[in-house]
Amino acid sequence: MTEKTLYARLGRYGAISAVANDLLPRLMSDSQLGRFWKNRDEDGINREKQLLIDYLCSSAGGPLLYTGRDNKTSHKGMGIGESDWEQFIGLPQQERSDVIAFIESTKADIVE
Repeated sequence: MTEKTLYARLGRYGAISAVANDLLPRLMSDSQLGRFWKNRDEDGINREKQLLIDYLCSSAGGPLLYTGRDNKTSHKGMGIGESDWEQFIGLPQQERSDVIAFIESTKADIVE
């Protein structure tokens, strides 16, 4: 039997998009992280949400094609610091080790 991808273990597109649809509003309303969405309009936020879904699905081994910019380019100049990163990471325990390993692999391109 072959091992399931992280994409499959996380629940595929439906579950990943549900997480993104829940995650962005929570991040936007967070007192520390909300500043990153302060000047974005609804269309921009919706585009960002879809790019996030595509990125997560593709990077977790799913069949989606991510066409956005790389993490380093996307986050350059935003002033994301260590405390922002720690605030963002708050995740439940279930798939934490796999998800954190994936997210941590992107840190060097995001944190300045």
